[in-house]
Amino acid sequence: MTALVTGSAGGIGSAIVGKLRKEGFTVRELDLVNGFDVADPEAWEHIGSVDLACLNAGVLTGETEIATLTDAQYRRAVGVNVDGIVFGVRRLDRVMPKGSTIVVTASLAGLTAIPDDPIYGLTKHAVVGFVRSVAPQLSARGIRIQAVCPGWADTTLTTNGFRQELVDRGYRLLQPYEVAEGVWAAYKSEGTGEAWVVQPGREPLLYEFKGVPGPR
Repeated sequence: MTALVTGSAGGIGSAIVGKLRKEGFTVRELDLVNGFDVADPEAWEHIGSVDLACLNAGVLTGETEIATLTDAQYRRAVGVNVDGIVFGVRRLDRVMPKGSTIVVTASLAGLTAIPDDPIYGLTKHAVVGFVRSVAPQLSARGIRIQAVCPGWADTTLTTNGFRQELVDRGYRLLQPYEVAEGVWAAYKSEGTGEAWVVQPGREPLLYEFKGVPGPR
């Protein structure tokens, strides 16, 4: 069995790679540190077929205030967090075999508000919505797609100052291996277009979307 993991050099990415190798996968690691930019559509054109793709790369803007958000911060967040998923899924849909699976690392920020980084919240809501919306057409071609929505994790994304602020607020930070277990749960599920919540002290949990009211 073959897999690829984007953002593989980060804490969560490394944990996903380790989990998959433990489960017997041959894993290709894709990360900016080894020259792969998920936001570059041309880079994706050189990616071939795998049985499991974990689209995990993501960035924060590092900016709380929308008034002081720079164009560069905004474009990079959308490029990595949204374009990187769309370009990846587009390419993988063309090359993956029937029975294969895509698991996208979204965030609890895709299910709730995140005042600490509104643009991050925007991108993760987009990711969850995209996964749910694209799932039917992928399913028609025999490919499943899932989203994993972890809370804040103890990684390099949470810088020392922000990490301490979260701890002071009473947050329990996830460990990267817990997120990797969430990815595995989403992969092992028989569903598609699902969102799996990962929180400290809990087993990965399938999120129930309540739907919207219909017309009277």
